[in-house]
Amino acid sequence: QVQLVESGGGLVQSGGSLRLSCAPSGTISIASFRLYNVGWYRQAPGKQRELVASMSSGGITDYLDSVQGRFTISRANDKKSVYLQMNSLKSEDTAVYYCNIARSTGRPYELWGQGTQVTVSS
Repeated sequence: QVQLVESGGGLVQSGGSLRLSCAPSGTISIASFRLYNVGWYRQAPGKQRELVASMSSGGITDYLDSVQGRFTISRANDKKSVYLQMNSLKSEDTAVYYCNIARSTGRPYELWGQGTQVTVSS
């Protein structure tokens, strides 16, 4: 069974940086991974999960307004990996961050990571 494994969360001071990583643990071919849209979501206590950043299979990116200019999503198809570089972190960025990959074509199929905690201290 394929799962998404996330890493890189932790505790950081306001203004600091973190880099989250995500990769599937099971068998997804590089050719298949190239066809997935990828994204990072977050959920803070008492709030709904929200989309932070996404990248289509074609490389088009989109960001939540509040992280625009501070966060950067990227992917390495040859490593079947997704990254989220987070700079100038603020206390309001504190949340559990989840990686998601979803097929862009064919039968709908998506995977979620288990979540990684990011805590920004002020």
